[in-house]
Amino acid sequence: MSTRLRRALIATLTCLAALSAVNPASAEKPDVPPGQAKRGGVPTAAPGAPVPGLPTVTITISPRDQFTIRQYFGQQFASGHCPPGLAKKNNGYLPPGQAKKWGLGQPLPGGLPYYPLPPDLLARLLPPPAGYQYIRVAGDVLLMAVGSRMIIDAVRDLGRL
Repeated sequence: MSTRLRRALIATLTCLAALSAVNPASAEKPDVPPGQAKRGGVPTAAPGAPVPGLPTVTITISPRDQFTIRQYFGQQFASGHCPPGLAKKNNGYLPPGQAKKWGLGQPLPGGLPYYPLPPDLLARLLPPPAGYQYIRVAGDVLLMAVGSRMIIDAVRDLGRL
């Protein structure tokens, strides 16, 4: 499947998911479970909690892309190519403590250096959803929300294959 076709398919699926949400103007008022409030006729819940009746979306790095990333960096490390900014210390190309400074569901710390993925690797991966990008932090590849720098998913310890 071409990259152009994949992008069109992802855009179409995103639009369909958005259109499948309940339209409060034409729907009956939903029952509101205890502990929730109504806002504009639509139930609301605590931030981050799913709202019953509305679709949920989970964004992850696909298993196919995880395999492709591991294969790409495995070849790089096996051939002795150390990523920029890392010294060879027989520890999987990880600087001390760098990979531990980020966490899933947390924003990437401001002072933590990160790098874009090589273009030849990006061409092999499914494009990230709009508003997200793949980055490399030490020996990890992360899927990061661009505006908030929130880490959504990761492929960890690429130097320890």
